[in-house]
Amino acid sequence: MRNWNWRGMWAIVAKDLKQVRQNTMVWTPMVILPILLQVILPLVMILLPRMVSDMGSELSDLEPLLAAIPAELLPGIREASPEVVWVMLTSAYLFAPFFLLIPMMVTSILAADSIVGEKERKTLEGLLYLPLTDQELYLAKTLVSIIPALVITLVSFLLYTLVVNAAGYGVVGRVFFPTPLWWPLVFWLAPAVAVAALGATVLISSRATTYVQAQQSSGLLVLPVVAWMVSQATGVFIMGPGMMMLVGTLIWAIGIWLIWLGSKTLSRSRLISQV
Repeated sequence: MRNWNWRGMWAIVAKDLKQVRQNTMVWTPMVILPILLQVILPLVMILLPRMVSDMGSELSDLEPLLAAIPAELLPGIREASPEVVWVMLTSAYLFAPFFLLIPMMVTSILAADSIVGEKERKTLEGLLYLPLTDQELYLAKTLVSIIPALVITLVSFLLYTLVVNAAGYGVVGRVFFPTPLWWPLVFWLAPAVAVAALGATVLISSRATTYVQAQQSSGLLVLPVVAWMVSQATGVFIMGPGMMMLVGTLIWAIGIWLIWLGSKTLSRSRLISQV
């Protein structure tokens, strides 16, 4: 059994994270996105009933969607007032797909900078001559992306939980979040999406020449999430916890395959030819 050079790999991780902190173009979106999606938008939607006099008429167009949602996804919503229905529907159901944008975008931002950023900073050549194997170098670069992404995802979930319960307590009258839908979303599907985004971005970054080019290409990864947003909001496709576990398993398989493919593609000799 081979001995991995963990000291060398963690040195790369520490170096890259330091560079991330110094690069505002990289870390600024990772701060703005969670604040926008987990604080500002939920607050606007939750406080909306206090600004609308007749919430019941406003919800009339959503009756087909409410009828299609299984009762166990939003406990107590069938007997609730229109104001409570709105708060629970938006914060605990309609905002669920938005949450996946955080691990996806954070991972793609870090992965793009971790590889193509080395090319732009002219530090790739020195990195390639470190006493690490191709597999160790690749693993270090994946850790640079996946660890912060998972940490930011978890912190965002905790922040969202506090914001939703604090802002919605005056309407709902109790702590109502997280609902059953969110546990597999946060702890199974979100990490799977992060791994898949990492694998795809590494493949893109290995061929891109600039950070902006890599980031723009990886931006296409949000299209499946947008499709889920639309289908969920219209009631065409409602993903419960069981389906979410199944979809998460599929995405895990795709992500692991993409990372394996990237480990074969991102070889030392290939990168040296790009210096």
